[in-house]
Amino acid sequence: MASGGAFFRRLLVVIKQTAFEEYSQLKLRGQAPKALRWKRLESRYLSHKECVENLLTILKANNVAFSCVNRVELDRQHLADVDLVVAVGGDGTVLSAAHFLDHGTIPLLGINSDPMSDEDKIVKKKKSDERRSHGALCAVTAANMNTVVPKILFGGGKLATRARIQCIVKSTFSETRLVPALNDLLIANPSPAAVSRFRMGWLREVNLDPKGGLRDGGGSGLTSGHGHSSLADPQLLPRNQDGTVTRFGGIPFDVENSLNVWSSGLWVSTATGSSAAMAAAGGKHMDIYSSDLQYLIREHMIENVPNKDEVRNLDKGMLKNDQHLHLRWSSQKGRIFIDGSHLMHNLELGDEILIDAKAPPLALYSRSD
Repeated sequence: MASGGAFFRRLLVVIKQTAFEEYSQLKLRGQAPKALRWKRLESRYLSHKECVENLLTILKANNVAFSCVNRVELDRQHLADVDLVVAVGGDGTVLSAAHFLDHGTIPLLGINSDPMSDEDKIVKKKKSDERRSHGALCAVTAANMNTVVPKILFGGGKLATRARIQCIVKSTFSETRLVPALNDLLIANPSPAAVSRFRMGWLREVNLDPKGGLRDGGGSGLTSGHGHSSLADPQLLPRNQDGTVTRFGGIPFDVENSLNVWSSGLWVSTATGSSAAMAAAGGKHMDIYSSDLQYLIREHMIENVPNKDEVRNLDKGMLKNDQHLHLRWSSQKGRIFIDGSHLMHNLELGDEILIDAKAPPLALYSRSD
């Protein structure tokens, strides 16, 4: 492509730090595991490095302004004046970059720098596991980037929005809006061997009768974007037919159809994440452009009660884009894992959680095939 007509003015290239680089640093400190297969790690590193160099050559040839940052060093300051983020690595790099695009105004392009071969996908009867990143979130691979990337730079490609999960945690004195999740949330005890106890229900916004009063433990006031905001002291809320009222962002809700859960935790996924951990746990695949969410209780321990079948029917289901799922954490400790194990938020006894699909959607390039 010639210069002078690029659709994007400035790109940010987010580059994965490979396992070879990470373990090489540990090796210098004498902390690298002894069983590492260095030749295999180096081969993947070289493939990734070649992909990055080829991408930069393409950008320079098309006179596109860009800057580069390592995935682990990515910060919001790097997004100033950027109108396209390119994540080079695999699905994990795409997810990490997406967490910084919480307003959904900057599109994201994923490039799989070391894609799997058909042979890599075979996991039976092999002495070693050679699987690489699946690249489900990547529109481009190292093999086709020479033709696909220039098309995207000049306004082509398949760009569509993907729904994301909004999660708000209300503690005693604060309310925290977590970064939007593109794939899924796992809410569980930090120990996989411990029981995760919580009360689960659905929130319905209520109109309060100004007569009378009911004391509520929550307050109001959310920051714009993810972060903390101070809550006022417990307020005197009007009493209405719903009884106890909880608040998120100053909006009163009643909790309906709630049940106490003893389990191994709760999965919540978007349509994008429905083919990952959610599917492996027994959920169902969804159309990737659906705006609904899906939830699934892990290893639900249901007592022998008369309504056992009714409770089991609530083990998993869909959360429509106008519904709000509510949890009250009943274990001493808990943790919310956002799109994997790298990003998390700690929970304490009594914390309340609101989950819905109200997060700004992400503009993500998808494969055209």
